[in-house]
Amino acid sequence: MNFGEAIEAVKQGKLATRKGWNGKGMFIFQRPADTLSADFVVNKVKSLPGAVKEWIADNHHEKDEIKFTPYLCMKAADDTIVNGWVPSQTDMLVEDWEIVQ
Repeated sequence: MNFGEAIEAVKQGKLATRKGWNGKGMFIFQRPADTLSADFVVNKVKSLPGAVKEWIADNHHEKDEIKFTPYLCMKAADDTIVNGWVPSQTDMLVEDWEIVQ
């Protein structure tokens, strides 16, 4: 499968991997778009720096919605999740992509 086909599958919620990756168990997935209340973002989201939360608190009402765009993530060989994964040129040009079953 080529990269375009893999990305289309990922956009549908599937996991994709490459036969050519050296690390065991690696795959990519899409973190979907999300909309959260400003109150929730400020008080519950742990993955944003305090300065961003302060900006939201100062510039939005509690019920205002904060939109988060989708992005690609990778489950790395060491079981960490890499947010904002960016493919290499090799990743984009090879035809060894497959869906994780």
